[in-house]
Amino acid sequence: MVLAEVCEATGWDHEMRVVELPPDVHLAINALQMVVMKGIDLIIFTDLDGSLLDHETYSFEAAYPALQEVERRGIPIVLCTSKTRAEVERFRRALNNHHPFIVENGGATFIPMGYFPFVSPYQREVGGYHVIEYGMPYPRLVDMLREVRAESGARIAGFSDLSVEQVAALTKLPAEGARLAKVREYDEPFFVKGPPEELDRVKTLFRKRGCRCTRGGRFHHLTGPNDKGKAVSDLVGLFERAYGERRTVGIGDSQNDLPMLWAVDVPILVQQIDGKHDSTVRVPNLIRAQGIGPKGWRTAVLDLLVRQD
Repeated sequence: MVLAEVCEATGWDHEMRVVELPPDVHLAINALQMVVMKGIDLIIFTDLDGSLLDHETYSFEAAYPALQEVERRGIPIVLCTSKTRAEVERFRRALNNHHPFIVENGGATFIPMGYFPFVSPYQREVGGYHVIEYGMPYPRLVDMLREVRAESGARIAGFSDLSVEQVAALTKLPAEGARLAKVREYDEPFFVKGPPEELDRVKTLFRKRGCRCTRGGRFHHLTGPNDKGKAVSDLVGLFERAYGERRTVGIGDSQNDLPMLWAVDVPILVQQIDGKHDSTVRVPNLIRAQGIGPKGWRTAVLDLLVRQD
């Protein structure tokens, strides 16, 4: 298949040269054709850990009925997570998901080549994707963590300090999952051993260096000036450029999802592992779904689709 065929099938006007696409990209093009042909006006952005995925087992089984219905309707699900590209690609295969995705707390957006009927500005090409980068390069983040550790004397440990085995023990991931979690490009998960004041002092030093700190389900995350919200907003703009105004949904569970929830029309917060909603997440018209992680995800999405009908 060539990109010209896609434009003809979807009815887009185009002025273009014929471009042969990598084989894996055909699946992404088929996913977009499904969206266009069904006239879908909804996009779901979702966090993974503690939201679509169970906090302990990393399973999405509890959300499966809702995932089936979303797939039947051809609604795009955009994964928007603190996980690495290597981790997300693994879950995309499991979910049969061929849509764009956002990694490492908004560090970058990966758009399958040929997904949209145009090419928007991007920073690099890798593995069949156009990559829009927002984050600071990972080596620089690691350098900053070490600088702040030396300056503050705080007991800070990041993923860069840990072995695969140590990451596996902390996250309850299998060894291969822990290895993929360490293949980082834009975000350094870290923790501080000590009283809350120690963490506050460390965060202040990071901010003075132009970095952000946010809290996820298990770790704090050191990033550049990026967040999920900017990446979501820009990607919504590309969807709307392709086929008109969309209604957007965002589903998360913790503080690092807050920018994403601000950026969507329908913000949804699922319960965390303790059965409570994160009290630091406050957004106008926030829907607090009943159910922990993927159970709350299932309930919220099925309720939303009923109302959509």
